Amino acid sequence: MKILLSGGGTGGHIYPALALIRRLQVVDPSIEFLYVGTENGLENRIVRSAGIPFKAVKIQGFKRSVSFKNLKTIQLFIQSIQKSKKIVKEFKPDVVIGTGGYVCAPVVYAASKKGVPSIIHEQNSVAGVTNRFLARYVTKIAICFEEARAEFGKYPEKIVYTGNPRAQEVVGIKPSAVLEEYQLKATKPTVLIFGGSRGARSLNEAFLEALPAFMTKNYQVLFATGEIHYEKIKQQVQEQTIAGSPVSVVPYIENMPEVFANVDLVVSRSGATTLAELTALGLPSILIPSPYVTNDHQTRNAESLVKHGAAKMIAEKELSGNSLVASIDDLMLNEKARKQMAGEAKKLGLPDAADHLIKIMQEISH
Repeated sequence: MKILLSGGGTGGHIYPALALIRRLQVVDPSIEFLYVGTENGLENRIVRSAGIPFKAVKIQGFKRSVSFKNLKTIQLFIQSIQKSKKIVKEFKPDVVIGTGGYVCAPVVYAASKKGVPSIIHEQNSVAGVTNRFLARYVTKIAICFEEARAEFGKYPEKIVYTGNPRAQEVVGIKPSAVLEEYQLKATKPTVLIFGGSRGARSLNEAFLEALPAFMTKNYQVLFATGEIHYEKIKQQVQEQTIAGSPVSVVPYIENMPEVFANVDLVVSRSGATTLAELTALGLPSILIPSPYVTNDHQTRNAESLVKHGAAKMIAEKELSGNSLVASIDDLMLNEKARKQMAGEAKKLGLPDAADHLIKIMQEISH
């Protein structure tokens, strides 16, 4: 079997594709893969370093305002369709899967025009512009939030609820002493706070305001600042903390799923991959949606958990040191409430999401 995947721009589009590839390699080691992305996108580095064959097409996103750049974008799109058709013809995939980002548009479109079965995977509760464009051409539309059905209302017969393949990767991780690597106690109740891979300035500011309060709590805090903010925040934290304090500050957490498996509460943005992991593990969370994303989809993602009692939400404009500590205390000082939220989160999780998607792939490729 040969599978062609495409997705780019952000980790939220790339990591589900890689999780699916890793699961497929376990299910059938003979499967051949090809990943199509852009040369200067994040996917080039990440996919190549994972040892997956990679080819690039040249394309860029449309500007939302009227712009001469859009003429160039149209020209590149037409050229990238021709190149994608050539790639599809040479590789001869049994299935083509797009996981989001504008690079998917020419690749999945070319596959459909070549009569190759295709799937788009929409991670968020609000569909991206590329997936909305591709919906009419693909064989199946895989979604991770029930709310996304309305986004593809013209094609109800194509929609399948599969979940995010990243969920299946994290669900088998067992508790360990990993917190000791961050100078924390492995057995003490722990809150993990992070603002995405690059950090979030508003969350960093709220954390610094909350720091004196955190020093007095009977739970411990692991905080990831994001690489660019780390030195400045570390200096401010060192001025207020002593050795053995219940607060640990790091720039970035490489082994996030393992850390997830060893904490009691997560405070984070509400990106689709994070929520897939939290629900698969049954972790209570306080979500602070980023207001800087397309169509405010992180708010919609968070609301889908909040309405089921699987998370709490703080709007960015309401975020402060006081609101952060109060929300954390509500859960960390009330084990019953925390366990109830964990149970609701688990109900929403799809721990076999990759297998769901693989089943659909097998059905359409025969």
